[in-house]
Amino acid sequence: MGQTTLHTICKTVVLPAPAAELYETYMDPQKHAELIGAPVKISEEAGSPFEAFGGLVTGTTLQVVRHRLIVQSWRSVNFAKTDPNSILVLSFTPEDEDGRIDLVHVNVPSSDYQGVCGGWDSRYFAPWLEWLQQHRPSSGKRK
Repeated sequence: MGQTTLHTICKTVVLPAPAAELYETYMDPQKHAELIGAPVKISEEAGSPFEAFGGLVTGTTLQVVRHRLIVQSWRSVNFAKTDPNSILVLSFTPEDEDGRIDLVHVNVPSSDYQGVCGGWDSRYFAPWLEWLQQHRPSSGKRK
């Protein structure tokens, strides 16, 4: 049997909200669900289960540094049973009035790499920007 090739995804996005607010949105099950348009189970407690898209993505919250860092084990239903869990690291950094999210997602199997990589943009970052535009008061400098 061949060994699965594992990949790392690195992405950075700047969104029009403070970094702490971006963190809170990701960690709040109701806001997170609104953002992605599907049920979410999430908690800041280390060892707590994580679930998104109604169970299509599952894992465990491994560690958090409130308003700064989230580390989760993570797997998609498209991972093979023999694939290891991937590890997701999200860091939240202030950037002027905005917030920057640096995403590092390691151990993503080749079989689901394109789906996971594209999914971060299409299922998270693009809807997140749209969600913020609908839920935050606009300021003069926004387009």
